[in-house]
Amino acid sequence: MRHGLEISCGGAAVAVSTLVELGELAERAGWDGVFLEDYLIHYDGDDPHTYDPWLVLAAIAGRTSRVRLGTTVTALPRRRPAKLAREVLTLDHLSAGRAVVAVGVGDPGDRGMAAFGEPTEAAVRAAMLDEGLDLLTGLLTGEPVRHLGTHYRADGVALRPAPVQSPRVPVWVGGSTQAGAVRRRAARADGIVPYKLTDTDGWSDFTAEEVADLVAALPATRADGQPFDVAIGGRRRRPDERAERAYLEEIAAAGATWWLEFIPAGDPAAQRAAVARGPLR
Repeated sequence: MRHGLEISCGGAAVAVSTLVELGELAERAGWDGVFLEDYLIHYDGDDPHTYDPWLVLAAIAGRTSRVRLGTTVTALPRRRPAKLAREVLTLDHLSAGRAVVAVGVGDPGDRGMAAFGEPTEAAVRAAMLDEGLDLLTGLLTGEPVRHLGTHYRADGVALRPAPVQSPRVPVWVGGSTQAGAVRRRAARADGIVPYKLTDTDGWSDFTAEEVADLVAALPATRADGQPFDVAIGGRRRRPDERAERAYLEEIAAAGATWWLEFIPAGDPAAQRAAVARGPLR
């Protein structure tokens, strides 16, 4: 199982240089991946600093050589799939084949949707995600794509150069496993970034049994023949590292391919310390 970091791409007064520094530090500390949140307006604070994840990841790509780089999760309904595909393909070349993108319907509380007139109705966003996912996965192969749908169109266009990774840059789907559509969408992609509940104020970890059930319900391999990615996590490390390590061993045995540890916005020194301690293996 690989160990990645989920890092806030904004916050009360975070500097973009700090985010790039954290990405570089993550590689030195032994992490396998750096994944940034994707918001137009960060969710914490009245006027928070917010940065574009793809520009930040491009800067990190130039300072690293090993860690995978991507987002968890990009709200595809507020992105033009073709523009997103161009950004992801560019990162794939800048990083020599280390890019990955995770997409979902978007956080219902994302202020960047209503503030800019983006669709907020759940059914509309779901339809845009379903259609956009097909277009995105096609464009990320570098092959010609023909698509005529309700929301998007592609008239036999190919985005070149083709990706470094073959047959495409991996695409993950994020969302609550309470929604059956999330698993169905993920099965059309290369991985899943699930969270457990939509109706709780607290965090609830997946049990090893739940991870095993999720793995069994998804494809065994992704488009390139590698194991289908199941990226579990999205919270901070628990204080009891012995219990945490035991839990990670259980979900790895159940079939999880990634554990994602969350680094929230806050004091830069505390963020650096959380990254520098490295993954629990």
